[in-house]
Amino acid sequence: MGREVVNAVLEAAPELVLVGAADPAFAGNSISEALGVDCPILIEKDIGSVLKSTAVDVVVVFTVPSAAMDSIRSAMQAGAVPVVGTTGVTAENIEEIKRLAARHGVGAIIAPNFAIGAVLMMKLAGQVAKYMPAVEIIELHHDKKLDAPSGTAIKTAELIAASRPEGAGSKQEETVSARGGDFYGVRVHSVRLPGLVAHQEVIFGGLGQTLTIRHDSYDRKSFMPGVLLAIRKARGLADVIHGLENVI
Repeated sequence: MGREVVNAVLEAAPELVLVGAADPAFAGNSISEALGVDCPILIEKDIGSVLKSTAVDVVVVFTVPSAAMDSIRSAMQAGAVPVVGTTGVTAENIEEIKRLAARHGVGAIIAPNFAIGAVLMMKLAGQVAKYMPAVEIIELHHDKKLDAPSGTAIKTAELIAASRPEGAGSKQEETVSARGGDFYGVRVHSVRLPGLVAHQEVIFGGLGQTLTIRHDSYDRKSFMPGVLLAIRKARGLADVIHGLENVI
């Protein structure tokens, strides 16, 4: 994802200007050496190192959940708006981000999924749940994805629960046999296999019928239009926005 974001921002010049990059695996190399593109910027080991010497408006964060909050804190302390695509950001993390926003006067955009089609899938699921509240979610990702279920599945369950006649209810996280986890009263099943990128089915059941909404990302480039949209919206942002559906 980092490679795709770098390429997308470079292609969006001169509207957007890439001023730094961080990745511990490539620290000390230039972007040219790492990606084979014409960009002399040196890659730092972490976001904090970039921000020590570089003025930044927006920081795009795609990393493992355990490292995400350090990057978000560093960005907001430096007055830069984090655009966060890391899944596994918890409700407690979001509350901390809101406190950081109040303290530093800078907002944030946290999106479980940046694919426009996936965002529309989530919004449609929330609408359908008003009329067909019986629903389960199957999410499928590559075998290197660390978190399960995905942030997209959890956000979808949240939107469904908010649209159901009985309301959102309480968040549960349990595993029962092969039925998957229970999130906001919605069963979520996670599949992790090589060959997949990011896919989700939302299956609604009713009297004598079913309705399935499915989204497939076959290439990580599918996330880039949403990332660029969030970057454009982020500059000068003072609020914390959770979900790209609140940006579109």
